[in-house]
Formats: sequence, structure tokens, C-alpha cells
Amino acid sequence: MRQPAFIDQSLFAELAAQAAANPRGRQHHNFHEMEEPCHRMAVGLQPSTYIPPHRHLSDGKAETLIVLKGRLGLLLFDEHGVVTDRRVLRAGGDCLGVDLAPGIYHGLVVLERDSILFECKAGPYRPVGEGEHAHWAPREGEAGVAEYQAWMLAQFD
Repeated sequence: MRQPAFIDQSLFAELAAQAAANPRGRQHHNFHEMEEPCHRMAVGLQPSTYIPPHRHLSDGKAETLIVLKGRLGLLLFDEHGVVTDRRVLRAGGDCLGVDLAPGIYHGLVVLERDSILFECKAGPYRPVGEGEHAHWAPREGEAGVAEYQAWMLAQFD
């Protein structure tokens, strides 16, 4: 039997430090085993990380995101890349999270360093597949990421 895993300030500090040291600017801490049907994780995020717009098409891939520490900007898009909603998700704020149905394009920007996000979605893990990447936005590692990420961030000025 797995021991309880506490979501505390010690975990937050560890994740923030690991995310700062990670070239991608983020670090996951899984509370689940990979074969479990419900995947639960805390994610340390730094402002440098790029989370491009994407969607999950599988019927069972709803996703819940809750900010435990810090501030994130959430953008929701239509099929053409037009922003349909934007929210600041803030730990302890008016809006601290979102529950997303499958098929909704979404992207995140980090508005405060050392932010921590709790994410829950159905397993098993599979990378974002064809038809799930936003065709109007660069993928991680492609040309144009810095400009697109700056545009995403500017939506919260």
C-alpha cells in the first residue's frame, strides 16, 4: 500500500527549485502510478515554460487544473485560434482553477514565478496527438515560440 503523499510547502519548494533548474521551466510530481485510471499530479511552473494551446479529444480526457500557489493565465480558444475566454487562475483568488471538457483548446502562461498547479485527468498518459495540437500556434521547440508566448502573456496585461 502506498503511503500518504502530502501536498505541503515542502513539496512546493522542491517543485519550484526543480522547475527552475529544468530547461523546460516545469517539473511534475506524480501522486499516481502510471497504470492507475486517475492521474493526479502537482506541477511546478516557472515563467519561462511554454504550454502551447492544445486540446484532448478522447471522450474520457476531461482535465481539472487548480492553482495551489502563484498565478497562471488561462486562455481558451476556438477552432481558429480566436480567444473565447481568458482567466487569471490564482491560489486563494476569485478563480483558482478550471474543469475542461474534452475538445476545448487551452493554453497557459505563468504569471508568477514558483507557481504550483494541481492537475487531474484520466490515465493512461499519452502525448498530445494529431488533431490535438493547435494548428495556429508553434509547438514546443519550434520557431516562433518566444513571439507566441509573449503574445499569450500580453493577453493578461
